[in-house]
Amino acid sequence: MVVLYEDNHIIIVSKNCNEIVQGDKTGDRPLSDDVKDYIKEKYHKPGEVFLGVVHRLDRPVSGIVVFARTSKALTRLNDMFRKGEVQKTYWAITQERPPQDEGTLRNWIVRNEKQNKSYAYDTERPGSKLAVLDYRLIGHTDHYHLIEVDLKTGRHHQIRCQLAHLGCHIKGDLKYGAKRSNPDGGISLLARKVSFVHPVSKKTITVEAPLPDDNLWRSIAGNDPQAQQD
Repeated sequence: MVVLYEDNHIIIVSKNCNEIVQGDKTGDRPLSDDVKDYIKEKYHKPGEVFLGVVHRLDRPVSGIVVFARTSKALTRLNDMFRKGEVQKTYWAITQERPPQDEGTLRNWIVRNEKQNKSYAYDTERPGSKLAVLDYRLIGHTDHYHLIEVDLKTGRHHQIRCQLAHLGCHIKGDLKYGAKRSNPDGGISLLARKVSFVHPVSKKTITVEAPLPDDNLWRSIAGNDPQAQQD
């Protein structure tokens, strides 16, 4: 866990793959407990520390997670995420190159609860929800491609499902058609950046996650034209 931003109302951290954001049936220690311990120790908080879970990342995904430190911030952030007022940018490494270097994906997604998996369709189906994202190719190596995704809706496994439907399987994502797993058990999907208006101060907050400590990430990001311009 790396703390990327904190104030009296919110704390934003970068999680590693295979960490769970909130407690679940596995009984594994969640990231939220680590953040509570961090706050308790740093600020010498007596008793129970309040921490609101605003959104989640899939366990095998790494990158930015936003938490609320006050009930006021939690209520407002929940509303902002629900209304799509939080800009979320992801980076995904795929073996396949997308058919166009940029575009918009609009699919109808059906979630299968038993399989914990979603399926994308080109037309509306019973029980489906519209899923929209913008993507563009921003880097590559000889064997892999780096795709930037701006998420417009927040559906179950949306990026994993839609990119697989496009024919671009995220590296390591066996559930959605990748040929082999990653050595760390995660998938090559990073919640790279969030930008939103602070729920209390009303200032614009923009936070970027560090790249995973991995040679492929460093190599492929070095081929990012935007990174080279910066």
